[in-house]
Amino acid sequence: MLLRFTFVGKLFYHTQKIQTIHPVIKEREDLLMTTIYDKAKYHYENFEEDLPRKQAYVHTGFFIGWLIDNDMVSEDFQKSYENLIAEFKQRKMTGPEVYEKTGGVLAKDMLNEEGNQFAMFYFDFETGEYRYHYLEAFDCEPSVYHVEDTWENYDHIKDWIDNEYEYWCEKNK
Repeated sequence: MLLRFTFVGKLFYHTQKIQTIHPVIKEREDLLMTTIYDKAKYHYENFEEDLPRKQAYVHTGFFIGWLIDNDMVSEDFQKSYENLIAEFKQRKMTGPEVYEKTGGVLAKDMLNEEGNQFAMFYFDFETGEYRYHYLEAFDCEPSVYHVEDTWENYDHIKDWIDNEYEYWCEKNK
């Protein structure tokens, strides 16, 4: 079995090639493909300053929190992280903390269909508006990694995401 990541635009695709001895089944690169929207690792490996590693989880963690609040995570994610989701909804754990505890990856298989459609529209680094709204919503000085993981900050960006979600829903009726 061969594992590799393919970079296309701003998305990384994990491709797993399946090899079989059955002559009818051909090796297909796209058989198991998962879209990775973001990884905290991409950020903390590129910190220009001496910041705590947890800061790499904040901006995407807020978005994951919103997805959880709006029931846009997959059934598998719900089953696997039932306790974390409950703690988040009770405000005992923040979205960035959930993001960290689930491996620091936001991937297609973590979201339901609506969650993926909205993430592709809004969160995509090349075409989405999330990063621009995040920069506008917070005083990101000296960088986006300096926004604190607080419920107040989550509630602030949540309003921005809610507005964009309403726009997206109207656009897609």
